[in-house]
Amino acid sequence: MTIRYLALGDSYTIGEGVPEDGRWPAQLAAALRREGLDVADPRIVAATGWTTDELDAAIDAAQPSSDYDLVSLLIGVNNQYRGRGADEYREQFAALLERAIGFAGGRADRVLVLSIPDWGATRFGRESGRDLVQVSRELDAFNAVGRELCAARGAAFVDVTPVSRERGEENEMLAGDGLHPSAAMYAEWTRLALPAARGALSR
Repeated sequence: MTIRYLALGDSYTIGEGVPEDGRWPAQLAAALRREGLDVADPRIVAATGWTTDELDAAIDAAQPSSDYDLVSLLIGVNNQYRGRGADEYREQFAALLERAIGFAGGRADRVLVLSIPDWGATRFGRESGRDLVQVSRELDAFNAVGRELCAARGAAFVDVTPVSRERGEENEMLAGDGLHPSAAMYAEWTRLALPAARGALSR
């Protein structure tokens, strides 16, 4: 039976600046296929710039079904970038997590959440004039919310933030805009997400 995969998010999920096969959801599906699983190309509901509420509205428009075998969620960087707070993020992310679980047929153990990477560690971040210590602190607060809510609901939480900080300024890890990840960085995220995806699909 073909495994159906739904990926929800923003520029990090649609893969701004990389080919379609370089997006991390596409790389994850390909990695699972190499392990012998019949995984369809992911359906992606994501766009550059989306915040939590904008993703929620886009899901309303897209109307995904509730029979996906795997659902991923990565959202929140644009909330932080626009100066929106962690309390609002908690409320809106919690609602999106519940929607993701619903698309997985009510199975939280088939939902995979990736942490928000630290855009301040990129070349764009360094040149932005923003307080990068504050950026990191705010993203850590958002990610703490995500980790807590995933633990409470039984969804997997994959922390890609450390690798985004360790390697985020390397040219090979950046798309042409100096901000978004390259396919090579997405390969690192895929490596981190693969065990959780494999575990979810084995249940």
